[in-house]
Amino acid sequence: MTNQVIFVICFTFIIHLINTLSYAVRLVGIKTGRLAVSFALFNILVLVSRTANSLQAPLLAKKVEQDLLTGVVANSGAVFHWILLAAAIGTLAGAFLIPSFQGIFAKIVLRFNMERSIPRLLIHGFTKSGIRQIRDQFKVPSPKNLLHLKDFRKMPVKLILLNALVVSILTVGSLASLYAGYLNPQLRGTAISLASVITGMSTIMLVIFIDPFFSLLTDDVLEGKLTPAYYNKCVVLMVISRFAGTCLAQALLVPAAMLIAFIAQII
Repeated sequence: MTNQVIFVICFTFIIHLINTLSYAVRLVGIKTGRLAVSFALFNILVLVSRTANSLQAPLLAKKVEQDLLTGVVANSGAVFHWILLAAAIGTLAGAFLIPSFQGIFAKIVLRFNMERSIPRLLIHGFTKSGIRQIRDQFKVPSPKNLLHLKDFRKMPVKLILLNALVVSILTVGSLASLYAGYLNPQLRGTAISLASVITGMSTIMLVIFIDPFFSLLTDDVLEGKLTPAYYNKCVVLMVISRFAGTCLAQALLVPAAMLIAFIAQII
């Protein structure tokens, strides 16, 4: 396994870890009453995720180029499956860390309202007091979160399934376009450019169907129409759906790559 692949696996893990933790941001906003500040501070982690995402494709593309130049393309798909496995593991790690992240991030949000400065907030995080506050927030997820997954009248099954599908497409989109380069080396540049089309379409689905629903749930909690506990159950279900999407991406890799190679041929 080359250094490029190791870096891509690490970046993939980070991307899906942060994306999973994003489900906790609204919970922290509800808990602290600082929804806008919560999103603003979490955008710092989003920048880390986007930076990792921007580095992921060039590193993997270089490996594809090297394999095609040397003629070593046997078992090339195994690398992509390892990367998708890292996505699933990153999602699981994020799910496991959500309870701890909620407590830590809530402390960060409240502290920011005192410091009103990112540099001063970072400095406080490295003090004895800051380290102790972060350490005290670590907790193991309760199995009860899985035992109460019932009576989701406001969480349609179709939305859960759609979320899994969207996550699977977003996860596999860029990887499948790169893998298509092995199937049709002459048109690998065209195949790679199709990745933005695929991820763009799935992002549109995410923005139109899933994000507005979660925003409505958040407003209902803030208005007292729903309890934070109910919202927390919804988050658990969406995290499970997200993990299912990363698993589904494993099965979609080869068919998606074949479809992209075909589209690259006919356009």
